[in-house]
Amino acid sequence: MRKVLPLLALACLPLAVGAAPPSRIVSLDLCTDWMLARHVETSRVAALSPLHRRFPVAWLGTGWPSHDGSLEQVLQLRPDLVITGEYNALQLRKRLEALGVRVAVLPLPRSLGEIRAYEEGMLGLLGLSASRASTAPAAVPGQGGRLLLLGANGIGTGRGTFEDGILTHAGWRNYLEETGYPRLDLEHVALDPPDAILWAAPGSQALANRFAEHPVLKRAVAPERWFRSDYWRWQCPGPWTWELIDELGKAQGGKALP
Repeated sequence: MRKVLPLLALACLPLAVGAAPPSRIVSLDLCTDWMLARHVETSRVAALSPLHRRFPVAWLGTGWPSHDGSLEQVLQLRPDLVITGEYNALQLRKRLEALGVRVAVLPLPRSLGEIRAYEEGMLGLLGLSASRASTAPAAVPGQGGRLLLLGANGIGTGRGTFEDGILTHAGWRNYLEETGYPRLDLEHVALDPPDAILWAAPGSQALANRFAEHPVLKRAVAPERWFRSDYWRWQCPGPWTWELIDELGKAQGGKALP
């Protein structure tokens, strides 16, 4: 993360004194879609990315303008600021920059401690006060046992990941000792089951979900210790991450996640 922070600082320099805040903002990335929708009114957004329609969330609401991801349509919108994440729309943003369009790249946080700086960077670009940025909740004392964060295709979430930080801040211990995102072994999980499983994957029935539906795994962990989390909450780090931590903390007592 040390190499990313300087880029964040350069991309998110606050507006110069007297400069008008951007009023025709275009987003090229799902995460920046959500950040814009959280902090600015619809009238200042020329268009969100087409991804916000593919991954709808209830709090986003409706009525947001959208573009199709093409250079031609983005230029037609006459944006005074284009915002995107570091891994998305690489070619498009290079072409926009070459044509003189102001493009800001917002690297995603790699840890919980970087969420506030990420949010402050967005607020600076929008001409809004950094005081509007969210604050991390206090860590929950670890009482929740070992939690397995299970994704599609039998992939687990190990140590050293952003998600691991969420689990531990909410008071759980990560069931996995490995780092990164290892493929799980069903026999091992059955012989040494976690105290609880959090199923964080798309709700649609697919072959990718077969691991979680295996009878052996269902018998290894009691039904009341299976928690389900809205998939969108894990897609983009942001101020909504604090709500997820709060829900996971409450789940220590067996309360179901929304």
